[in-house]
Amino acid sequence: MPEPIRLSQIDDSNRRDHYHLAAGDQCLYLYEYTSGRDFSFSATNGLISNLKKKPSQSAARGYAHKGRAIAECAMALGQSLNAGWLQFATLVPIPCSKTRDHEDHDDRIERLCRGIAPGLDVRNLIVQSQSTTASHEAGAGDRITLEALQGLYQIDETLAAPPPKTIGIVDDVLTAGTHFRAAHNLLSARFPGALIVGIFIARRIFPNPFGDAAAG
Repeated sequence: MPEPIRLSQIDDSNRRDHYHLAAGDQCLYLYEYTSGRDFSFSATNGLISNLKKKPSQSAARGYAHKGRAIAECAMALGQSLNAGWLQFATLVPIPCSKTRDHEDHDDRIERLCRGIAPGLDVRNLIVQSQSTTASHEAGAGDRITLEALQGLYQIDETLAAPPPKTIGIVDDVLTAGTHFRAAHNLLSARFPGALIVGIFIARRIFPNPFGDAAAG
């Protein structure tokens, strides 16, 4: 019988890996994605690689794997999240780095949320007003700053009613926590008093710099 899928929580032992997170933030994740390694390194790296495939990629480059990755992630969250909590929570997908008119606009997080269970309150409450380079494609010094991202995030007021009381901010990979922090700041200002939690498929970890030399 396979092991049940469980969420882990960011705590004092690993919060420093995600430096935009504050001590009071509640963030949950399923797996660990190893930075600097390709899809063949681990099952999680392969899953995330497929999840992030661009809509403009051809079928020959494996875009068909994206749908299966979305379904797998949705199923895992459906098994690990409390069913009672899901019935009264509002799931808010982190928006794509590309605007809706861009060829690589990607609705994977929304599709993932809607696949968790039927009838959930999934709202694209946050809209990004301008396309940017995706974080996983940007160089270390070129990733968007928290301040810049907050300037691009806006609330879609057409979706703001009824005001959510419990919000799950959903994204695929937790890295520095930039997108979560920007989303949390915006949502907590617009919906004061709402309980907010971050839900991630994986958190980023770094490979052992000593490799096999660390063993034995």
